[in-house]
Amino acid sequence: MAELGRLGLDRSWRRVDAPRVTRAQLERVHTAAYLDEVERVAPASGVYRLENDTYMSPGSLAAAQRAAGAVVHAVDLIMSGQARSAFCATRPPGHHAKPGDAMGFCIYGNVAVGAAHAMAAHGLERIVIADFDVHRGNGTELMFRRDARVLMADSFQHPYYPRGDFPERSGYIPLRLQAGEGSAAFRALWSDALPRLRSFRPQMVFVSAGFDALRGDPLAQIELEPADYRWLTHELRDVAEAHGDGRIVSTLEGGYGLPAIGGAVAAHLMALGDCIARA
Repeated sequence: MAELGRLGLDRSWRRVDAPRVTRAQLERVHTAAYLDEVERVAPASGVYRLENDTYMSPGSLAAAQRAAGAVVHAVDLIMSGQARSAFCATRPPGHHAKPGDAMGFCIYGNVAVGAAHAMAAHGLERIVIADFDVHRGNGTELMFRRDARVLMADSFQHPYYPRGDFPERSGYIPLRLQAGEGSAAFRALWSDALPRLRSFRPQMVFVSAGFDALRGDPLAQIELEPADYRWLTHELRDVAEAHGDGRIVSTLEGGYGLPAIGGAVAAHLMALGDCIARA
């Protein structure tokens, strides 16, 4: 947010406070038992470990509720004509969260919650999810594995976190990058996938915008530049324009190299559009 202010983007984008997600919105992708557990163990002090990499502090439940709520609210803003695009500047991330488990810093599946809302509340029948976080969006993929209305393209460092088998299904496009491959390989993989995304004729595009493939990020070794994110965002906006009236919702996933992430997010927003929903 500091970098967006330095560049003046906070003046050109409308800022919206993120509401809390509702239980009914979460239950479209998460099990009731898991939601009960998260609420039960949320600590009033100290920390609680949900799984190996995912902890809760006293503020975590509210933050997770607003992170998922931001994506839902962004969908509503766009479908009501109040915006054409939105970026949700939120944490915690969401794309590793499974229907019944937390994973990899993620409590709720933010993008999945938003995509399910777009289909259930607004009747959309074709959704594209583009995940360019450096880690595989295993939770999002799992939530829509049997839903032909969703096509997901997912670029990630391989072999890396999370390890495991890749699903063989028509609605999932894995884009595998090797450590150190960088911009050329990233752009080539996405260039191959983009025609398939266009042919799906999505009515809305969701972006899991992780910036941990950046050069110098402490958790990965793909070495991208901010310009790579700007290029891909332009391409994804073209996909959204073709059949979805430009409707595109992006939400922050990973990215741990401060302050470099600010410049990458700014490059993403310069290509994206006109609304920030923040928690």
